[in-house]
Parts: sequence; structure tokens; C-alpha cells
Amino acid sequence: MSQSKDSRISFARLAGIRTAFLNAPMPGAATPELVAAVSEAGGLGVIPAAPLTPEEIHAFADRVKSLTKKPFAVNLTVPSLHKPVPEDFTRFADAISLLLAELGLPDGSDGKLAEHYDLTLSKVPDFASQFDAAMSCGARAVISSFGGFREPEAERLEDAGILNIGCATTLREAKVLRAAGVDAVVVQGAEAGGPRLSFEDSDKALVGLSALLPAAAAATGLPVIAAGGIAVPAQTAGLAAMGASGVMVGTALLGVRESGAPEVLKRASRYATAADTVLSRIYTGRLCRILGNGLADALADWENMTAGYPGQQALMMPLHQRAEELGREDLMMLPLGQSAGRSAYATAATCTEALGLREA
Repeated sequence: MSQSKDSRISFARLAGIRTAFLNAPMPGAATPELVAAVSEAGGLGVIPAAPLTPEEIHAFADRVKSLTKKPFAVNLTVPSLHKPVPEDFTRFADAISLLLAELGLPDGSDGKLAEHYDLTLSKVPDFASQFDAAMSCGARAVISSFGGFREPEAERLEDAGILNIGCATTLREAKVLRAAGVDAVVVQGAEAGGPRLSFEDSDKALVGLSALLPAAAAATGLPVIAAGGIAVPAQTAGLAAMGASGVMVGTALLGVRESGAPEVLKRASRYATAADTVLSRIYTGRLCRILGNGLADALADWENMTAGYPGQQALMMPLHQRAEELGREDLMMLPLGQSAGRSAYATAATCTEALGLREA
């Protein structure tokens, strides 16, 4: 057997699944129904738990388990060490103050920006409690984004027989995760929608999947799951030949029946093109691939003057939510990968069956 075939089989058997396919952890779009449908079709549905409280994680998992008895995973975001700088926060808020006022949001004129937008992050779910919930909700795997789990967390996963999966955007990051003892690595190519999952290297290191995947597979010897720009079966066949153990798919799932994505994003996933996506930091402080819009264009010169993550997100997520309420597509944050316009799957099951790598 080839190395890629061996690693593909090992991941399928480790996870207890029939086809090595994972949905990307897309908050809002990856509903319990979508996650369950992926698992029921033989893949590994992934709960996007990063923004959820422990109670919400359990409720989400309970809904998934009511729809399928198959394995599922939980994705968590490793806490950022970056602390918001009030001056940076205020500077960016000043730049968009007229827009905030137009949307009926606090514009900082009362000098209480930090209070209005939770700059202290008092409302952000506690990571330790989230991890406890992920451990106790019945998940087959827990996936870490923006770095690997610490040793105590990794040991708890190992002791419980829960798979530990990390995400990498460069070869060095994949090697760091291997040294940390993960069971498998998701390698995110530059084609992927949403935030760059960088943690060791700069997010400016935009390595394409065809360059990253074979290097990571060869260097780590672990099952490697390919993510970024995957839309058609021919791609998964080629990725398997390069060493992929499975695929993680986001954009191709946005338009399926079970998706909770807003209509504009569903439409873009079907009819936009790779050229319609842009890289921007304005919404979260992290580099994200999104559907280009008027706000991203207008604030392009502010790319390197954001409040950083997570302070920028504390400011911009209320703006996004208000824009969605008002139907202002020109202001909304719409994560979209370079596979846009290349697939039109009706359901999560058909996408899973078409793109998953099956055990021989």
C-alpha cells in the first residue's frame, strides 16, 4: 500500500467513520442538522464550539445526538495571548464612527467604547469550561484551532480515548503539532475561507494546499486532513495521491439544505468565483478570506491598524450582526473560500459522499 492509503485508512479507523470527510467549523453555517448529516453520511461532523458557552456546547451536541448515533467532533479555539490595547480599539472605532452611528450602534462619543463593546472580553466563554464540555458531550475528537492543546489537556484527551486533532498552515506548524502528540493534523491551504489558523508562523505565509499537504504528510507521518478550496471529487482524488488522509470542507457546504449561512453567502458559494474573495483583517484582527464588499474595500488602508484579535472582533461583530439584521450585504463579514462557484451540492450528505475519502 502507498503511504497515503495507509494514513487514510488509519484516520478512518481511528475516528470510527466510513468516509474521511469533515465539515469546517463554521459558526452559524454549521448547524446541528448539518453536523449530524455529515456524520450520518459516514463522515465526521464538527461542532463549531469556539463561540459557544459550555451549556450551548452540550445543547448543540444533544441535538446532534438526537439526529445521529454516528461519531462527531468538537472544534475549539486556543485562547489568544494578545490583550486588547484600548488606544488601538478607539482609533479604529473613530475611523468608522459615522458608520456606527448610521447603524444605531455606540460610536464612542460618550467615551465608553470599552463598556459598549466588551473590550475586557468579559462575555467571552471560559476556555477551560468549554474544554470540559467538549470532553463530556460525547465527542469522538476535539480539534484545536490557532495552536495545539497544552499538555494537561492533551493528556486528558488521551486518557479518555478522544482523538486530539490540530490545525496547521505551514510545515513548521504541522511539525509542532506532531511534537505535541496530536493524532492527526488538518492542514489549511491559503485557498480556505475564514481565518488563517496560524499560530507559529505569520499569517502572511500563504502556503497553497498542493505545496503544504505532501510536505506535511511526509514530515509528520500522521494522518493529514486537507482543507482549502476543495469542491469536486477530482480534487479529493488528487489530494489522496499527495498524502491526504481526509478532507475538511467549508465553502462547498454553505449552500446545502442544512446550512445556516445567510442567503447572500449561500448565493456566493454557488455563483461567485475565487477572484471575488479577498484577504482582510478588518473584522476580527486576524487575516480572513472573505467575500469582498464595500466595507473591506473602504478600509483596505486600515489592514495593519486594527485592534488585533480579539479586540477587533469585539468591535466589529456587533456591526456585522446589525448589518445582517438590516440586509446590508456591503457591510457583513462573509467568510468564503476559493472554491466558490465550483459546486452546488443540495445536501450535506451528497457533499460528504462526493468528496469524502473512503476506506478501501
